[in-house]
Amino acid sequence: MRYLGIDFGAKNVGIAVSNEERSMSFPFVVLDNTENLIDEISKICTEKEVGLLVIGESKNYSGEENEIMKKITPFAKELEVETGIKVAMHPEFMTSLEAQHLQGHNDMHDASAAAIILNSYIESNK
Repeated sequence: MRYLGIDFGAKNVGIAVSNEERSMSFPFVVLDNTENLIDEISKICTEKEVGLLVIGESKNYSGEENEIMKKITPFAKELEVETGIKVAMHPEFMTSLEAQHLQGHNDMHDASAAAIILNSYIESNK
């Protein structure tokens, strides 16, 4: 069983997948945030034998929910219902900027941000 990490954005959604031992994760793909998003993630979950979904919990500098979090919460609930896979929220703060700083801005930096979120979840749950 693997974990799947999600960095949810208004336009793009980064996806990362853990190794089978769930000891580390790797950037996997960046998906467009369209009406097909849940179906695309469901296919990845089946293909990669995912047993847990980890979504970055986005907050502002004051620690309050920001605008994107208002979209993440219903998305997470729908994703859990549609896939039948438990969704865990994990705090994330500026992971997209961190990923961009580490590797530069490229087509995979949202997936790298998802890997940062997922690796943080893995480390905090050892």
